[in-house]
Amino acid sequence: MTGETTQPPMAWRYCGNQMKLWRTEAGVSREELAAEAGYGPETIKSMEQGRRRPTLRVLEIADDMCGAQGKLKAAYVYLQPDKAPSRVLAFLEAESRAVAEHSYQPLLIPGLLQTEEYARALLRSHYPPTNEETIEERLASRLHRQGRLAQSPAVLFTFVIYEAALRTGVGGPAGMRRQLHYLLEVGELRNVSIQVLPASHGVHDCLNGSLVLLETSEHDRYAYSEGQATSNLLSEPEKVSALTERYGMLRAQALNIEDSAEYIRKLAEE
Repeated sequence: MTGETTQPPMAWRYCGNQMKLWRTEAGVSREELAAEAGYGPETIKSMEQGRRRPTLRVLEIADDMCGAQGKLKAAYVYLQPDKAPSRVLAFLEAESRAVAEHSYQPLLIPGLLQTEEYARALLRSHYPPTNEETIEERLASRLHRQGRLAQSPAVLFTFVIYEAALRTGVGGPAGMRRQLHYLLEVGELRNVSIQVLPASHGVHDCLNGSLVLLETSEHDRYAYSEGQATSNLLSEPEKVSALTERYGMLRAQALNIEDSAEYIRKLAEE
């Protein structure tokens, strides 16, 4: 898996190929299908080659003309985008198998460490606004993921949090204070370490975005990052290795675990 998409979704290509096979076997030309559906032959060709998503109208017309008895039309539901982007789903699947997870966040508390109050405030701040059902679904998913911290003591979790994330004020002063106290509570778990990178440290290599590193029991290693409406999941050894070295430098620059806890405690008392 890489951070770039180099070809159309597999579902488009498979559906287009099936449409072509049904059309060829039925003796229907591309021009005939195009004329009946109201598209140009080149558009039908693009759909059959998987470069363009087959429309419901084309699938319905092709189904009737080729005698597919609903098989082509039924494929349409599988052409819809996933509720979560594919890279996010791939990341969540890899995370579920991880024996070690290392996270750096510059502006927000890491998802695995968020209180329900903090997470809900973040989800409600999305624009355009998200409906309540979607908010509750995403909140439930995030809280479910957090269960791994205590339920999987053999899994190692390390977190480096930039000072700005501790001062963002998500959920208001009282809510943020409860979030900081929660960090201290979770930091007591034997398999969890939390370090703070003070702003006074100055410029460092990861100011421009978050980073999560995963290692599975099969020794697969991944690096995941998110930005404005984008996400990257990398598995290329050289790229993951470079980001792992970068994370190691961040940990070396951050306060140690004890000093970090004291730093968070003082912020909570301000």
